[in-house]
Amino acid sequence: MLKLYYSTGSCALASHIALEEAGADYEAVRIDLRAGDQRSPEYLALNPKGRVPALVTNLGTLTENLSILAFVAQSFPEAKLAPTDPYGFARIQAFNAYLASTVHVAHAHGRRAGRWADDPQAQQAMQAKVAENMATCFQLIEDEMFEGPWVMGEQYTICDPYLFTLASWLDDDGVDPSQFPKVSEHMVRMITRPAVWKALAQENA
Repeated sequence: MLKLYYSTGSCALASHIALEEAGADYEAVRIDLRAGDQRSPEYLALNPKGRVPALVTNLGTLTENLSILAFVAQSFPEAKLAPTDPYGFARIQAFNAYLASTVHVAHAHGRRAGRWADDPQAQQAMQAKVAENMATCFQLIEDEMFEGPWVMGEQYTICDPYLFTLASWLDDDGVDPSQFPKVSEHMVRMITRPAVWKALAQENA
């Protein structure tokens, strides 16, 4: 059985939803970041990065949403969470890589500025840019990257739970989601899916 380590409100929700969409047999294990569970010897033995998500498989442990989402899509092809042709799969990876390397980092500057600077003024400057940077990222997604009705067009893919997860942070980052109609409609469409409800219910129990 697969075992997903997650924390409530984190980016791990994307992988959590994907596992539900795939109909995978898995166990979800909550990591309390505030309590420091991610720094316990037991967890660091699984994931030395001390972050979530982590997915324990029969072959070993995978970390990073980009990797886990691809693994889920390819392990459960009947769920059709990704194209099987190389170019189509590469397009999905390109979108998810943008979320991981650019959008998530822009968000993290607000809560984890200490990762990049020790100077309080520098941290404050980074935090002050979060809303602007997140808005810029989502405007690009809205205008150039989102095909509709799902991220990649007619086919629901592993891009959709990842976008849903990061878009849910916009309000807290000081960005009005309504300025991005396509993304906002996508959020509404996502919340009606049973897999999303199940993952959210587990994480918020």
